[in-house]
Amino acid sequence: MQDCQYLFAVCFNLLKNSFMRVRYVLWFLIFLVWMGRGQAADARDDGFQPLFNGRDLSGWSNVNCAPGTFTVRDGMIVSTGIPTGVMRTEKQYENFELELEWRHIVPKGNAGLFVWSYPVTAPGVPFTRSIEVQILDGRNSESYTSHGDVFAIHGARFSPDRPHPNGSMRCLPSEWRCKPAGEWNHYRVTCNDGDIKLAVNGKVVSGGNQSVPRKGYICLEAEGSECHFRNIRIKELPSTNPESDEIAPLAEGFRSLYTGVDLTGWKQNATSGARWKAADWILKCDEDAGGRDDTLWSVESFKDFVLICDWRWVSKGAARKHPVILPNGEYEKDSGGSPREIEVLDSGDSGIYLRGSEKAELNIWSWPVGSGEVWGYRTDVKMPPDVRAAVTPRERADEPLGRWNRFVITMRGDRLTVELNGKIVLENAQLPGIPLLGPVGLQSHGSSIEFANIYVKALN
Repeated sequence: MQDCQYLFAVCFNLLKNSFMRVRYVLWFLIFLVWMGRGQAADARDDGFQPLFNGRDLSGWSNVNCAPGTFTVRDGMIVSTGIPTGVMRTEKQYENFELELEWRHIVPKGNAGLFVWSYPVTAPGVPFTRSIEVQILDGRNSESYTSHGDVFAIHGARFSPDRPHPNGSMRCLPSEWRCKPAGEWNHYRVTCNDGDIKLAVNGKVVSGGNQSVPRKGYICLEAEGSECHFRNIRIKELPSTNPESDEIAPLAEGFRSLYTGVDLTGWKQNATSGARWKAADWILKCDEDAGGRDDTLWSVESFKDFVLICDWRWVSKGAARKHPVILPNGEYEKDSGGSPREIEVLDSGDSGIYLRGSEKAELNIWSWPVGSGEVWGYRTDVKMPPDVRAAVTPRERADEPLGRWNRFVITMRGDRLTVELNGKIVLENAQLPGIPLLGPVGLQSHGSSIEFANIYVKALN
């Protein structure tokens, strides 16, 4: 700019004719405008668009965190790291180049960037199925580093550019280039046709190929400590037409009913003795020595809905005998006419109440018939036989004790469908007389149990 000013002064002194002065001044101004437009065009022509506007979280959706986990401050996205969870884009992306800067505030901080992500978390974990680009500080070993590992998580697949020492689907960086906590680092992630490459502070160090999925959401991860993100921008590349099984499902309007930090949105019984406790992404219910029922009710009521809920037993269980239930809902009888019982490993009794009705409880237990039956309707002899049969699970789909299970519960009118661990155990079962509107209840019959990933979607 100083050179231009000098040139202008020289030209002005040399030109004596006032008309010529005006003429050359105008030409000079036109030249400056043209140069400015050219620079602006060059900035636009790189094809990048902001993925974060620097003011608010427009274009992003909270998946399973508290409202204050991700906020905006001084042109940055600030993650508290609590609870463990993710925030995702509202839009899916297939092929793209993504740039962002990040910094940890405390040493050994943990966070992450997920690409090609599913819209909700995988069963029994606070993270989504995706390809993760590690954002970690000061933790290095033979199997992982803090310098840009890339790896598949929770059902995703990819082939790392270099074999991992343990044979896992994880690419360790070719060199260590990340700066320590308190300093900004720059990532450039290129995703194209299932290939992913990560450049750390200006140099490609890790990646992989044959990724599944290879189209999905982009997530920022919170995992225990404060982390800052800024200058997030993306350039989309042409599609390479992935197959349907290579694309993450679309978001369907699910929202989390649990904050991960407290019991906001829930009501606890006055006599429960604070058995229900927020424990990061897990909602715990401690054992009651007296075996008393205790239910945690949602403040909000629901009409027609889909509810996702993960659960697992805490204790190792003990051998107990329980009745065998036939497909028609009746008890199987032994030769003497009494209900036949078999021994199972039993960890306790729990359930989920629908629309505020204790009669409409999906049992969570270790009985031979499996979880998902609706006790109040199956055992009601006044109900028609087809109703009692329909609320009896088709099969036992429970995972072994101590492992996470996932219910997907759909209520439309008085009809109920229940999926347990990917298997339909109840389908279009009728619950005559169930209220049209009511809260969801998480019940414990004195046993220790844990819940997680509680999402609801209202149906029209």
